[in-house]
Parts: sequence; structure tokens; C-alpha cells
Amino acid sequence: MAKLTKILALVLALVMVAGMFAACEKAEEKDDDEKTTPLVVGYAPFNNKFSPFFAETAYDQDAQGMTQISLIKTDRQGAVIYKGIEGETNPYNGTDYTYYGPADVEIVENKDGTVDYNIKLREDIKFSDGEDLTIDDVIFTMYVLSDPTFDGPSTFFAVPIVGMDEYRSGMDSRGNVIAAAGEEGYKANDLYTEEQYNAFWDYYNNKAGADFAKEICDYCDSKGYNSAEDSVAAHAANWGYEIAEDATYEDFWKAIVAAYDTVDEAVATESAGSDLVSLTIAALGDDYRNGVQTGDSASKIEGIKKTGDYTMTVTTSQVDATAIYQLGVQIAPLHYYGDKDSYDYDNDKFGFVKGDLSTVRAKTTQPMGAGPYKFIKFDNGVISFEANDSYYLGAPKTKYINFLECLNDNDKLNGVITGTIDITDPSFSTSTVDAIKEANGGELDGSVITTNTVDNLGYGYIGQCATLQKVGDDPASEESKALRKAYATILAVYRDVAIDSYYGDRASVINYPISNTSWAAPQSTDDGYKLAFSTDVNGNDIYTSDMTAEEKYAAAKEAALGFFEKAGFTVENGKVTKAPEGASLEVEAWIPADGTGDHPAFMIYTEAQKAFEEIGIKFTIKDLTNSSELWDALEAHTVAIWAAAWGATIDPDMYQIYFSGDDEGHAAGGSNYMYNINDPELNKLILEARSSTDQAYRKSVYKACLDIIIDWATEIPTYQRQNAIIFSTARVNLDTVTPDITTFYGWMAEIENTELN
Repeated sequence: MAKLTKILALVLALVMVAGMFAACEKAEEKDDDEKTTPLVVGYAPFNNKFSPFFAETAYDQDAQGMTQISLIKTDRQGAVIYKGIEGETNPYNGTDYTYYGPADVEIVENKDGTVDYNIKLREDIKFSDGEDLTIDDVIFTMYVLSDPTFDGPSTFFAVPIVGMDEYRSGMDSRGNVIAAAGEEGYKANDLYTEEQYNAFWDYYNNKAGADFAKEICDYCDSKGYNSAEDSVAAHAANWGYEIAEDATYEDFWKAIVAAYDTVDEAVATESAGSDLVSLTIAALGDDYRNGVQTGDSASKIEGIKKTGDYTMTVTTSQVDATAIYQLGVQIAPLHYYGDKDSYDYDNDKFGFVKGDLSTVRAKTTQPMGAGPYKFIKFDNGVISFEANDSYYLGAPKTKYINFLECLNDNDKLNGVITGTIDITDPSFSTSTVDAIKEANGGELDGSVITTNTVDNLGYGYIGQCATLQKVGDDPASEESKALRKAYATILAVYRDVAIDSYYGDRASVINYPISNTSWAAPQSTDDGYKLAFSTDVNGNDIYTSDMTAEEKYAAAKEAALGFFEKAGFTVENGKVTKAPEGASLEVEAWIPADGTGDHPAFMIYTEAQKAFEEIGIKFTIKDLTNSSELWDALEAHTVAIWAAAWGATIDPDMYQIYFSGDDEGHAAGGSNYMYNINDPELNKLILEARSSTDQAYRKSVYKACLDIIIDWATEIPTYQRQNAIIFSTARVNLDTVTPDITTFYGWMAEIENTELN
């Protein structure tokens, strides 16, 4: 019963997959009569949604991304390129790189609080079929993403564009309208027939549950969570359910429902992406997806304005630092995904009938765009691409590329070793590292495989709940903060040994609660940079550079005693002997380590447990076999200390995790219910950072936010792990691969330059 779709994702362990070996044969294609060898990239199974609008899995997104270009580009650190036409040069890792994109973007903050994004396109870009790319294609794309019936993964419609709410109101899909009406019985109306009503609820009650279970199985399959078998029972076991070996999807669904008080609770907890309503709508087709008029609805979005054949302005109602990233849409061709006869900007017609995206959905499996490659076909587990010779950054050097489905990481790795795969991304587990080194004669880089690692977009941490880890009634008091710092100091000192033991060189210890991949992450060379929880109660450094590990552990215990004493605990002869009111001499720390200690932070817990015992604190470890127990307990507000990990985004906005309400009493939201930080200054700074587009200023504000979070000691930053891309040293010309690959700038960022030897 794993809640794998939560933004907060538990890091249980790197996936170590064993399974059936797929016979991966390196395909060849012919260019006239000349045989040309394609570059082959190993992938996990695809979901066949190769659309710039509807691709959901990372693998499908990569596949359709080969055929597309984004309106706005970012550099190796995730920073926006505002001058894409002439190029913008930014330094990284000691090298200056020039980035080109399809557009220039100018941001103007107006006196009335609105913000204009003035966009100018290059005038020489063509789609792969030779059609010119103009601003009409951009506007068409934005209107698809804004449609009231759009149900793809994009949240473009959430950008505060002037007129967006008015455009989306007064219309909903027929399926959603039927769902909102409930099951009390059909009542005559103009929005749906009795037949449509009955068909919806029949499917919802009798078939959608099996679809729900199947989606979980498909999700497990896409993530490689299989054993050697891929039965429903095997997938259910991955999700935490034991069912009969010959069980069906319906049996799996019944087991899920039986575990909860209500169906709604089961769906909300166990979803792998969809709910019963959306699954029903998807199954019943366009008649239920299409929009019906439920009230007043604007015919256009006021804030999306065409100003020329290659220019436009998008106006937002307020400053929103994340808007620039959302505006970087993939530019879909109007003439392919829409209907040119239905496009008349001056008369509020934007390439399709509002509420009817059937023409767009019809092309979901066959993408087309202005990207470096043309999609040819998906057949027998292979996606075939051919170079787009009209690509605006130059015709790709490699004529053909194949994306090859592989069942698991063993297939990916063995494919590179045996010569059927040129590039792939196996989980960077211990077994993968050992296999690479064995193939190379002892190193990660050698004659067989060249390994490139990048930091994962996220980080691991240990959390403390301020309202459970406190003295008296005030979680914000200096005494309460001192109590949490006492625990944090001892937990933090064991990070190095634990992370090195679990990950080796595949992860590093971090000192601020933010992914190191972010441009806002403090660097060791920055003024004011400190190791996490490395100062004592008086603000003095606990450690010196010449200390041994054992000396550091002893110093941490001494510093922790100082914090306990400041918190109001009685400390005698190097031990805590009495707790003040509202506090305790014991705590239970939760960790989802499969009941076997398999978690990066487990050694931190076990070593800290010994240290706490030596100073009079009982530190009990609760190792969970079912990770969903942690989510339920966090929501119930019953866990004082826990280990988990955050997934990050390209923008370091802290609102969802740490915001607790503002001076006007706005309700708390997001995930701060776990930490229960309630700090007016932190709230103020989070909103200030959100309301500016100046990256340098935002970084300084976020540093102040991070210092406040550290002072509250509700989060002990733990580790930043790595992901890997491996290349065939013999077959790939490594000099042509994108240099200085990063989390935000992958190997495919400059795929047009990649060549085989």
C-alpha cells in the first residue's frame, strides 16, 4: 500500500531489479540502398503516449521530446535563457557555454502589479514536415493546455494569466458533470442523456476498479518493480498486498477496497495517477471527455495576446517566479494537432472547438514537431527516429536513433556490455556499480563502459515535528528549538559514515534542506556557509578540522547535552536525568526500511541510538515494512522523528513545504503539516522570494529561509544521491556527447551533435 504519488517520496533503497533477460537486437535501417547503423538507447517500457500534451511517464516524455522544441530554454543550472535568438553565454564548471533557443523573452513588471512576458520567435524555424513555425502555433499550444477539458499532466492553466479563470469557468467535461450529479438517479437536463448517465455509473461501479488496479500494475511495471514474474499478484505484492497467484485486476481491486473504510479513502491513498472518475471518462471516450457549457465562459484568454506573426505577450495578474518555467511550452504544430480552418485569432478561434480536444488526442501515439528528430514508428518494442534535417540548430549528425524497450536494469546494462545498446540509464545500485567495474576491469570508466553521474533532483532528510518535539506549549520557543537541536546534533554527526556506507561515492552529505541541484542551494564557498548542526549552544564550532571521527562523536554528545540543558532538562554527570514539562526522556524515530534496515539513514539511527543511550535518552527505532504507515501517521500528527526524501523541481519555491500562513491569517497548506513550523518571518520571506523574478535576489532570500529552517531544527538534511547514464566507450564518440551533463541539462540536450564511432 505504497503512496508512490505523494510529492514527498520515501527513499526505501535504490531499485535492484532481477528478471527475465530480453533479447535486445540492434536494429538497422536503410537510407536508399546504404545500410546505416542507428544509435540505440535502452529504456524501460513505454506507455505509447508520445504527445507533447499527454505524455506522462518519463520515458514517453523523452520519446516525444525528441520531436519537439520548447519555447523557453534553460541552462545547465536550470536558469532561464532570455536571449535565445542571438544566444546567451553562461559559465558552468569553469567553462563558458552559449545557449540558443527559439525565442527571446522580456519580462516587464507593470505599475498596476501585472507582469508582461514579451515573446519574440526566431523567424526561420520549420517543423519537420517543412511547415513554418509561427506565433500561431504557440498560441494554439497554450489554448490546448488551457482548455477546461484538458486532462494531461501540464499545469499551464494554473499560471495566473489574466483571463484564465474566466476562460476555464462555465465549462467542464461531460463525465465530470455526470460525476458531480451523483448516483441518485437521472434527472432530465441538456448536458447529458439518460443513456450517457447510466453508462457512466455502470462503468464506474463495475469496471473502473479493475482499471484502477491495472494502472497500479502498469506503474509498477514502468518503474521496474517486478520480480521474475509480472502477474497481477506479483504487482500487488510490490504495492503491499498479498493476493492469490491467479488473481485478476478485479481481485486486486477488492483487496484494496477491503483495506479501507471507504472506496474514496482507498482511491485517495493508493492511486498511481488516476481516480475512478478519470478512469471512467478515459474508458468511455471523447463523448465523455468533451466539454459541456455549465455557465458563463469567456471566449478567449485576455492575457494571451498576439502582437505579430512572430511575437506575442502573455500577461499575468501578479508576479509569479515560477511562471517563466510554465510558459516554456513545447510548441506543437497547429496544422498537425489542430485544424487550421478553425484558427482565426481575431474572431476567438484557436485551432479547435473549445471543449473538444479529440483532434489533439488522435495524434497521441504519433508525435510531430520542430525537434531534432522525426518519429517514424513504434513497433516490437522499438521507437524509430530519423534526423530532422531542417532542425533549427543544425541537422543531427546521427541519421537514425532507436529507443529500445528493456525489461529491467540487467537488460540495460548487459545490452551495453554485449553491444546491443549504446546509451542507457540503469539504476545506480551497488550491483550496477559492481557490474560496470567488472566489465571495465575495476573502474567506472573503461574500455567497455563510460559512466556519467548527475545529482538526483531531490534529497534525503530526517524530519522532526515541532509540535511533538517541544518544551511546554510553544514549539517556537528557544527551549523547544534547543531540544530539537540536541537531537539534530547527534543525528547529523553520523551522516558521513552512514551515507558513505550505504551509497559510497554515489551520494554526498548535504548541509541545507534543499537539493544541491538547485541554483539557490548554498555552496561551500559562499559567505555564511555552515555544516548542518555544527555549532554548540553558544554558537561556537563543535568540530575542528583535525578531529578524528571518534572525537567528533564525543564532541557531538557534549554539545547535545548543552542543548538539552538549555531546553530545561536536568543534566548531571554527563547524562540527562529529568525532562521539563511537555518534554520526555525518550522518543520513537520512524524509518521505512522494509523491516530489514535497508535505508540510507538506518545507520544514522543505530549509531545515534547508542549515543543517546550513553547520555540518558531512549531513542527507539521503528523500522516499517509498510511505508504507507508513515504517511498515515504523519497526517495523523503522531510521528516525532522520521526519515524520508523530498522530490525537487527546477524552481526552488518553498511555499508548498514550509509556508504556514501569513499575517492575514491565510490557511496553512502543502506539506508543512509534518514539520509544523509557524514562523512569521519565514512566511514573509517565502512570499518575497515568490514575488520577484530577480534570481540573485531570490537566492539571498532563500538562504535566509534556509537559516530559519535550520534554526527550527525540524529538518536534518542528509544526502544527495546520484543517477547515472552509461555509454558504450567503443561505439559512442564521447567527444560529441553533450559536455558537462547536469540534472537540468541531460545528455540529449545537444543530441544533434552525438555521433557513433
